[in-house]
Amino acid sequence: MRGGSYVRNAVKERDVVVVAASMGGLQALRTVVAALPAELPASIFIVMHIGSWPSQLPQLLEASGSLPVAHARDGEPIRKGRVYVAPPDKHILIGGDTIVLSAGPKENFTRPAADPLFRSAAVNYGHRAIGVVLTGKLDDGAAGMKAIHACGGYTIIQDPLTCAAPDMPRAALDAVPPDVVAPVEDIGAAIVNALTDSSSQGFNMDERERTALELKIATTGYSSPADLEKLGHRTSMTCPGCGGVVWRIGEGYPLRYRCHTGHAFSAMSLEEQQRSGAEDALWSSVRRLEEKLLLVHEQLALAETVCSQRAAEFRAGIAPLQIAIDAVRRLAIESAASIPSESVD
Repeated sequence: MRGGSYVRNAVKERDVVVVAASMGGLQALRTVVAALPAELPASIFIVMHIGSWPSQLPQLLEASGSLPVAHARDGEPIRKGRVYVAPPDKHILIGGDTIVLSAGPKENFTRPAADPLFRSAAVNYGHRAIGVVLTGKLDDGAAGMKAIHACGGYTIIQDPLTCAAPDMPRAALDAVPPDVVAPVEDIGAAIVNALTDSSSQGFNMDERERTALELKIATTGYSSPADLEKLGHRTSMTCPGCGGVVWRIGEGYPLRYRCHTGHAFSAMSLEEQQRSGAEDALWSSVRRLEEKLLLVHEQLALAETVCSQRAAEFRAGIAPLQIAIDAVRRLAIESAASIPSESVD
């Protein structure tokens, strides 16, 4: 397979399940958790895009099924038969049977993000890992699924035709040849079946080494140009988050980037961020033009009271300013209409 040498990997057991969800994910997660048995011989880790907002997701999921659900805690030992949810504004990483919460750089402009969790499962658990991508906007989780597949893990993707937001599953399907594609009602059963599935996956050593280096960046929060030169090559772009130099990571799909401070993003999430930034800039221009128009009106009023010859000059400037305001406002509205919204739980 293109992208590195593969060796075969004998599967003995799978007991680590990592799940990504975003827009429409609450109901999807409830459905999946409700289908899991109380004596599940595996640990479940969930990332949903909640940002820094307070979240009641663990309580909502626990009420839906028979497994205990809680926000993950830093340094907490991993136990089977439990569901761990990434808390607000923290990446969740796993390894050595312990949970690590990281305030490292955002990935795909969000924290928590799915890709860091998936990478940690891929590097630290290899064939034991099961990756699950559910409904959501953009493509967080696609790179993580690619890492899980490359390290011998098992991949399950919700059928995009059954998703409230099909972007994430479609991106994951583009990134890996999935083991299972199913409607959300069948995902729980697919997870249970995967625990004892004896099939083997290829192991891509080159991809694993790149994944391990990116995991180190997420764990430590530290990234250097030397690290990024090992991952890809420098581009002429700058990071929207910090203005830093950006490297393109690898050559395959999904197209991805990292800056030297550690921010990581796909081409899809970068495009979304750039459109959002363009909208903000347009509304800022509307504000400045309206303030300029207000200033012209005030100067005109003063000029008319003192019979200044400049009154005609101020009066002549009003119409062009109003035309500019209307034009930029239309552009801002059109830009906003092209940016899809995303919900949280």
